[in-house]
Amino acid sequence: MQATAYTYDADTRSGSVLLDDGTPLPFDTAAFDAGGLRLLRPGQRVRIEVEGPNDGLRITLVTLQTL
Repeated sequence: MQATAYTYDADTRSGSVLLDDGTPLPFDTAAFDAGGLRLLRPGQRVRIEVEGPNDGLRITLVTLQTL
């Protein structure tokens, strides 16, 4: 699934993304670390992997979207 980086805190390595429908979805340190990223800037397109029911999605991986 694709999204846009919305917030990112370098100290905690956590933040949030905006899904393409505008819904914000937070990610934690584990999801950020799983993607192997070192930094994330708001506005960057990212690829995310999620798990859980639609009303309780949890991001398990955040990485940069590449073409």
